Amino acid sequence: MRILLTGSSRGIGRAIADRLAHAGNALALCASRPSAELDDVVKAARGSGAEAVGLSGDIGASETAARLVAEAAEALGGLDAVISNAGIAVAGRLTDAGETDWDRVFDVNVRGAWLLARAAHPHLAASCGSFLAVASMSGMEPYPGTGAYSASKAALIMMIRTLALEWAESGARANCVSPGLFLSAMTAPIYADPARKAAREALVPMHRIGDPARDFAGLVEFMISSDAGYITGQNVLADGGLIGSIHAQIAGRPQSGNV
Repeated sequence: MRILLTGSSRGIGRAIADRLAHAGNALALCASRPSAELDDVVKAARGSGAEAVGLSGDIGASETAARLVAEAAEALGGLDAVISNAGIAVAGRLTDAGETDWDRVFDVNVRGAWLLARAAHPHLAASCGSFLAVASMSGMEPYPGTGAYSASKAALIMMIRTLALEWAESGARANCVSPGLFLSAMTAPIYADPARKAAREALVPMHRIGDPARDFAGLVEFMISSDAGYITGQNVLADGGLIGSIHAQIAGRPQSGNV
């Protein structure tokens, strides 16, 4: 497969890149800027048998998405899948958020993904390929204190669902995958605190924090594969059962006496 992946140099993106790095795949691995981390993931992919090129650019900037798609398609000879993983968060209450932070989060998390999808669609239609966006549990349930992040991920999910319907006749698919509580570059400072990590683990029915390589990268690989060829317009959640566990966290069980 010929695959473009944004946000590939760290955290969840790096785990996805490592999972896809095998013989038969050609990867365009993208990061916001040239770095030793980007060089390392490209080198590792080649060492695992994949063809790989490194590309860079700020996905929140208007011109970046089309350029990355064009460079990737030229280098790989087309595209079979695009994985929009790049994302940012700026913590804070919505009423305290500045317009600059709001716009920046939406530029990267929503607008960048839209521009990427728009530029990639001709290639994906030609290959009956797949566009996959990494959203978040936070786009399904509100997450107070994360500023524009939850709103941006909710917008991303609805955008992808709409794209799926608009693209269906062309043969191209569009889906989201949403991680719950996962170890990542973004969450590393949280889990560095053992007490906070333990408190979060206690909330998850599976009693552990998700590992990107073990619990998420394989889902991504499946969703862009031909095995998922009849799946489009979906948001697949990987959260260890957390969102569905609200009743399990409420003490006591109702019981009627009129049985």
